[in-house]
Amino acid sequence: MTDSGVLDQLGRPLRDLRISVTDRCNFRCRYCMPRERFNEDHTFLPRRAYLSFDEIEKVVLACKPLGLEKVRITGGEPLLRPDLHELVRRLSSTGVEVALTTNASLLPRQAARLAEAGLDRVTVSLDALDSKIHSQMTDSSIPVETVLEGIDAALRSGLAPVKVNCVVQRGVNETEVAPLVRRFRGTGITVRFIEYMDVGRTNGWQLGHVVPSADLLGYLQGEFDLTPVESDRPSDVARRWAHSDGSGEIGFISSVTEPFCGDCVRARLSADGRLHTCLFASGGHDLRAIVENGAEGQQLTEAIAAIWRRRADRYSELRSEETSALPRIEMSYIGG
Repeated sequence: MTDSGVLDQLGRPLRDLRISVTDRCNFRCRYCMPRERFNEDHTFLPRRAYLSFDEIEKVVLACKPLGLEKVRITGGEPLLRPDLHELVRRLSSTGVEVALTTNASLLPRQAARLAEAGLDRVTVSLDALDSKIHSQMTDSSIPVETVLEGIDAALRSGLAPVKVNCVVQRGVNETEVAPLVRRFRGTGITVRFIEYMDVGRTNGWQLGHVVPSADLLGYLQGEFDLTPVESDRPSDVARRWAHSDGSGEIGFISSVTEPFCGDCVRARLSADGRLHTCLFASGGHDLRAIVENGAEGQQLTEAIAAIWRRRADRYSELRSEETSALPRIEMSYIGG
């Protein structure tokens, strides 16, 4: 252990824990949960297999002495988990920053209660404003207007800053990039464009489907007057650009063309209690069994520290045809 907490094999600290609270979702985005795989025949985790709120709180408290600063609640779609505001209340009371990633379709009904419980910020997944493209990408009958209502509800409830994440796929939604920038310019919302990644094994990923961030930036610089913004956090995954008139920012997350493994400070906890040290992991460590065996406090802290110290993941830096053939956990299971 160092003054900055626990370090992995590459000297990276543990600062951020992504907590999946469900593997279920009401969308079927093709890059995450394609319906051909996640249909009525798919076996989701039984709800009794989910970590309880008590168990999640124990894990977060055990991570704090290791340097944990932030938790992000994910899924699946986390707002499908009943009484999520109670988990937010518990985690907020630990003193860490609490964020949420959601498709926002259920936010209109839940935003105010989540804010009251102590949620600090929200990131919304939104890949298109065009109704037809949105429907195609989400494979859902939930209209884009409902997502936009969720974003508005988050803003009204004070869940700022709100960020919008857009996964860009060649031949699918490149035309939505500029409209998204225009829609949220001047609102205080940052739109971030994410390169399509080979997470899991079911989304049919091919390198040719990736639109490099450099290409998107070049296009947007022809539409808007943008200037680069220096990051104030070394672990920030997004390269930021600001409108020169001060009307907001956009960002680019380029894990395919510009891997940021060397600065990755994130761990991921699956809904059934497995700790994964990389988004592209092929397996995880069973924390639930450790907790069920009575570990908590310092004992649980040491168990998590031992896992982190062995961490040497850098999948995106080593991405190749060989690595793409390896088994990987689906994103809906461990969160994005």
